[in-house]
Amino acid sequence: MTAANARRSLWPFVRACAFGLIAVALTSLPSHIAKTPFFNYVLLADAFLHGHVWIDWPGGFIDAVEFDGLRYVVNDPVPALLLLPYVAFAGVHANQTWLAVILAGVAGAAAWRIAENLDVPLRRAAVIVAFMFGGTDLWWGSVFGDVWFLAQTSAVAFTLLSLMELSGPKPRGWLVAFYYVLALGSRFTIVTALPVLAYLTYYGNLDTYRPLYDGRLRRLGSFSVVIVLFAAFWMWYNWIRWGVVWDSGHTIFFHQDESAGSPFGSPFGLNHIPYQLRSFFLLPPRFLSYFPYVYPLRFGTALTWTSPALIYALWAREPYLSVRAMWLAALLAAIPSLLYYVNGYSQFGMRHALDFEPFLFVLMLLAARVHLPKWVPVLVAYSIAATAYGIWFWLHYFPRPTNF
Repeated sequence: MTAANARRSLWPFVRACAFGLIAVALTSLPSHIAKTPFFNYVLLADAFLHGHVWIDWPGGFIDAVEFDGLRYVVNDPVPALLLLPYVAFAGVHANQTWLAVILAGVAGAAAWRIAENLDVPLRRAAVIVAFMFGGTDLWWGSVFGDVWFLAQTSAVAFTLLSLMELSGPKPRGWLVAFYYVLALGSRFTIVTALPVLAYLTYYGNLDTYRPLYDGRLRRLGSFSVVIVLFAAFWMWYNWIRWGVVWDSGHTIFFHQDESAGSPFGSPFGLNHIPYQLRSFFLLPPRFLSYFPYVYPLRFGTALTWTSPALIYALWAREPYLSVRAMWLAALLAAIPSLLYYVNGYSQFGMRHALDFEPFLFVLMLLAARVHLPKWVPVLVAYSIAATAYGIWFWLHYFPRPTNF
C-alpha cells in the first residue's frame, strides 16, 4: 500500500474518532459528568469484586429486588463488568456517569463508521449520524448516567458496534456476535432481534448489494459459538441469583413494585400494548401559558414530539433484503417493550425506543444513500433541539439528589 493510499484508508477512522469526541464533549458539558445518585452498577461491580452477586443495599432510592433476604440489581450486568477496574480503584465512590460518557462517544464513532461503510455521502451521513446521537434519547440518557439510562447507552453502543462490523467489507461472525452479546448483557430485551443478525452474518454483509458467498458457514459457526458461550454464562448468572436458568428478576421486581406492579402474574402482556402505543406515538408534553411554556412529563413524551425525523426510515427502499431485515429487527426489538407493563417512567422522550432505533438508523442511512429530501434536515434539527431542551429542562426542573 502506498503512503497516499494509507492516508486515504486512515481518514474514515479519523472522522469516526472525531465524531466520537464530539459526542463525548456534548455529553460531558451539560452535566459536568455529575455523579448519579442511582449508581446501581457501581454497587454491582463492587459486589462482583467481593465475590458475590447481591449488593450492599444503601436504601430505597436504589432499585434492587429482595430475594431470600438479600438485595439484587435487576439490570443486566455488562455495564458493571465494564466498571470493574474503576471500582477496584475507587470503590463505591466511583462515578458511573463517566462510563455513560465514554459509551456515548463509542456509539457516535460506531454510527459514523456504519455510514461510511454503507457509502453514504459525507454531508448526508453527518445529518443522519447527528440525529442518531442528538435527536434520540441516547444523548439525553448519557448526560445523566443513571442506572436505567446507562443500560440503554451501553446497549446502543454495542448494537451499533455489531452493525458496524456487519456493514464492513469482510465482517467477522464472532465479532458481530461478541458486540451483540455485550448489547444483550446491557438490555437483554433486544435478544428478539438476534435471528436477523445471525441471518445477515450468514449472508455476509448488512449491505446486501455486496453479499459474501465465501465462508458463510465459517462466519455463522463463529457467530454461533459466541452466542452459545454467552447463553451458558447467562444461565449460570441467573442460577446463582434466582436458582433458575432464566431471568426471573423483572418478574420479582413487578411483584414488589407497589406503584404500578402486581403481586401476581407477569410484567409482560398483550393488554399493555394500547398503553405502550399511546406512549410511543401520542403522549404529548404539557403546554403552559407561562415560562417555560413546554413542560415534558416526567414519565415520557411520545417520539412524535421528540424524534419525528425517525419517519425518514420509511423512505428506505434498497437493497430490498437489507431494508426488510432492518424493519424486522426493529419490530422484533420493539416487541418486549410493547408488552411491558411500564413505558420506562422517569424519562424524556421514550428511552425504550433506543432498543430498536439503531435499526431505524440504518434504514435512514440506506435512504440517505439515494436522496436526502430538504425536510429531513429540518426534522433532524428539530429533534436535536427537542433533546437539548429535554436536557436543559431536566437539569433545571428535576434536580438531582445530592445527599447520597
